[in-house]
Amino acid sequence: MSIKLDARHLYLQVIDRIKEDIENGTYKPKQKLPSEFQMSKLLGVSRATLREALRTLEEENVVTRRHGVGTFVTPKPVFSSGIEQLNSVTYMIKQSGKTPGSQFLSTEFQEPTEEERVKFGPKPIDTLAKIERVRTADSEPVVFCIDKVPEGLVPLDQVHREDSLFKLMEAYSGKHISYAVTYIEPISYHDRIYEILHCSPEQSLLLLKQMHYTDEDEPVLYSSNFFRSDVFSFHVLRKRL
Repeated sequence: MSIKLDARHLYLQVIDRIKEDIENGTYKPKQKLPSEFQMSKLLGVSRATLREALRTLEEENVVTRRHGVGTFVTPKPVFSSGIEQLNSVTYMIKQSGKTPGSQFLSTEFQEPTEEERVKFGPKPIDTLAKIERVRTADSEPVVFCIDKVPEGLVPLDQVHREDSLFKLMEAYSGKHISYAVTYIEPISYHDRIYEILHCSPEQSLLLLKQMHYTDEDEPVLYSSNFFRSDVFSFHVLRKRL
């Protein structure tokens, strides 16, 4: 398994070898790599060269290094979507060949905060329906969803029967969601959500805050969706003007 001499820097050869070992299954997703001492002996390089390679692999999100614990293979996301495309979570899961599902945690009516009144303005709102769900893929929890909708746009007694709020809203109130304004934030730890999504404390989440609008620019749905970063990835197509 030792590195052979060639014209490239040794640490680049180490990077390629570790990537090859991950691709061929020698090291599996979430598996802990051998210690630096063991790997440097296996590869026939110094620990300094190995550390330089591991640092690069961490920057490329190929491995995750936990101080005092070790280095682990970072799982590749199962679901990937262009953030410029407004696809429901249900659609994304179906596109990956898995079966979408929902676990309903709570539904309730609540008085909107001043910030929420502004978000849903200029139309005044007196009551919001708050829906908490866990979205699953082949019964595995992958997204924690908090959805807030003005009263009367979705029937709360039916939300447990339909995975897609988009479809339910359109069928019930005739409101067709055509676009959303999205903000993305990294989340490092949250007791309740991490437990529900079966996340390890070191794992990160991607929080997508989205206000959804109809063709008439009416705000009708505000969502806070917490995506497992080991399962989902998002990308953006950027064009030069």
